[in-house]
Amino acid sequence: MSKSAVVLLSGGLDSSTVAYIARKEMGSKGKIYLLSFLYGQRHSFELQCARKIAEELCSPFQVVSVGLKGLVESALVGSSAIPTSGVDPKVIPTTWVPQRNSIFLALAFAYAETVEAEFIYAGMNAVDYSGYPDCRQEFLTHMEKSLNLASKKYVETGRGFGLITPLIEMTKAKIIYTGLELGVLYDKTWSCYKGPDEQGRACGECDSCRIRLAGFATVGAPDPLKYKETK
Repeated sequence: MSKSAVVLLSGGLDSSTVAYIARKEMGSKGKIYLLSFLYGQRHSFELQCARKIAEELCSPFQVVSVGLKGLVESALVGSSAIPTSGVDPKVIPTTWVPQRNSIFLALAFAYAETVEAEFIYAGMNAVDYSGYPDCRQEFLTHMEKSLNLASKKYVETGRGFGLITPLIEMTKAKIIYTGLELGVLYDKTWSCYKGPDEQGRACGECDSCRIRLAGFATVGAPDPLKYKETK
């Protein structure tokens, strides 16, 4: 019997790696449905990258609009400056978007029930972004249970949807190493919070760029993205 899954795909390094993991785990006869969100983020370039990954995987792809801008405050959807001072695990970064993962997961579970997929794959990571409340295993465990309780499938059959987060305890280097083994085309992904400049370069200074660059350096592989020269 073939398996199928809904995969949250932002177009970033992590979620793209998860999409390739899901493709492998669903098998040659399985199917993955890729789901992205336009939620008022600073730039939509990452969604162009998500579409390219979807084309590479030959998988159905949808972009859902979720109007968070003006509703929540975050450096990613508001006017606050993008932090460039590094990640402090004791402080929740200003790039955290309140309840973003709660909303995305609820929609992913709804989509999974509609297309009759058995699993939802997501790229939450508790190592590099430990300050994000909605990237913790405790949150994900309770979210999976709650969303299944709200499922027609679970109520009628007792079988729920599995929430799979394969990167939850991985370092960025481990994620990149895994992706390279799977053939992830990292040149088609995007990580920079600020979006590309007029020459298509990432800033190289925001926390996301720094973590990505450090991961590639640890692996000993070149990052295929172009970056601005930084001091």
